[in-house]
Amino acid sequence: MPELPEVETTRRGIDPHVVDRRIEHVLIRNAKLRWPIEEALAPLASGQRILGTRRRAKYLLIDLEHHTLMVHLGMSGSLRVMPASTPPLFHDHVDIVLNDGNCLRYNDPRRFGSFHLLTSDDHALLRHLGPEPLSSDFDGAWLYQAARGRKAAVKQFLMDGRIVVGVGNIYANEALFMAGIRPTRRAGNISLQRYQRLAEAVKELLAAAIEQGGTTLRDFVGGDGKPGYFAQKLRVYGRGGQSCRACSGQLQEIRLGNRTSVFCTTCQR
Repeated sequence: MPELPEVETTRRGIDPHVVDRRIEHVLIRNAKLRWPIEEALAPLASGQRILGTRRRAKYLLIDLEHHTLMVHLGMSGSLRVMPASTPPLFHDHVDIVLNDGNCLRYNDPRRFGSFHLLTSDDHALLRHLGPEPLSSDFDGAWLYQAARGRKAAVKQFLMDGRIVVGVGNIYANEALFMAGIRPTRRAGNISLQRYQRLAEAVKELLAAAIEQGGTTLRDFVGGDGKPGYFAQKLRVYGRGGQSCRACSGQLQEIRLGNRTSVFCTTCQR
């Protein structure tokens, strides 16, 4: 699914094409997404000028004059700028038609994404989120303190959005490898020094992935219609049974919390 770098890539891709444009109307072809799109969204958003775009965790926030449009890309969603006259494809569910003749078109084969119109950022989906991983609020000391007494595996701890947002399965695998931490280790049994390395790895990975345009594995396409290219730099994810690029040992693949985890038994402890 699109993770934080993919959402940020989408935001950066659409931003110059939508800011200061006015929404002519919102065309909803299929309202049955993860949560049904409310009928009031289209008439309320129509006529408003787009003031800017933001991202919170994996949510894309489009600030309007009187509301904020919150979009989640789900498992397979993409949001792209194109001429409003472009014939829609089967999975093109929503068009945000702009006053310059273009539209923001939402495509989502699995329909796990969502659209919400907010009057403030105090929304149930945003209220209990942890710090942004690329912010100064997130560091090794934060992870260490949050992990005190935790018996959960460190990978599951790292993917908990109440601890830090936007570190999904791909980047959790990669960051733990870079920090030399085995994903099955108890979160509460890891030292401050090792958490400092882990926080640095998370920041480095996410920044590099954003710079490269995200990670293309299945469905992700950026806001400009081009796929991301960070997948070719992955060290462990998707490489179970192959040789570790650091020590030449065999990478082990297991299921942890119903998600695939790949790690090196030599490099990670």
